[in-house]
Amino acid sequence: MPSETALSPPSADETNAPGDEVILRARGVTVGFGSTLILKDLDLDVKAREILGFVGGSGTGKSVLMRTILGLTPKRAGTIEVFGVDLDKASPDERQAVEQRWGVLFQQGALFSSLTVRQNIQVPMREHMRMSQRLMDELALLKLEMVGLPRNAAEKFPSELSGGMIKRASLARSLALDPDLVFLDEPTSGLDPIGAAAFDDLVRKLRDTLGLTVYMVTHDLDSLHSICDRVAVLGEKKVLKAGTVAELMKFDNAWVQSYFNGERALRRV
Repeated sequence: MPSETALSPPSADETNAPGDEVILRARGVTVGFGSTLILKDLDLDVKAREILGFVGGSGTGKSVLMRTILGLTPKRAGTIEVFGVDLDKASPDERQAVEQRWGVLFQQGALFSSLTVRQNIQVPMREHMRMSQRLMDELALLKLEMVGLPRNAAEKFPSELSGGMIKRASLARSLALDPDLVFLDEPTSGLDPIGAAAFDDLVRKLRDTLGLTVYMVTHDLDSLHSICDRVAVLGEKKVLKAGTVAELMKFDNAWVQSYFNGERALRRV
């Protein structure tokens, strides 16, 4: 007879812990504007349920790569597979099915200024789903609660929100369709240290609770140390190294050493 332990359901931490399954695979990606190449022969894997930090010097193409994955910036060469689907070969229906499984928080939030927070959260619902206004209202309030915003924030406009509230409202919108993968572009930029730490904690709790995979472009050393399972470093038009912070601190590259072991990094200690 099976033991009681064998019959016990796995905990949330066990179920949603990072695994080895690759849900985003980029191979040989090349992107350029005019005669200038931004990315060349770039390879990257993102594993299920991990928080992957993505770093690199200013202008190295971090946001360009994210926008290329999302299909907002065209690439010149290479393949990108998400959830096992080659995005170049996908039919319109297949592409839409993939897009419904990801959410995006752009830099500065990118909320529509003429819409309330509730209406902003409902934009993906209106685009991809058919549901009543009452159900969309209930779901919008649920997403607000998930990101730690009060219900009365629903009827506020972006101009009435603080920087931290804008980030959380944007995160709520990225969760509107219950995605499996979330892209965060500089989510803690412009936040004070306390607000940034609270946002990091929120991201980690959402990953653990919902089993999300998080692709996070960031410059925040505290975020990299506190919540990232792995970090990918972009430089020389490609991913130089992907690994834990401890592994990157030993990586023999001048920029990486300056970033993770430089004066600013040492002031964290």
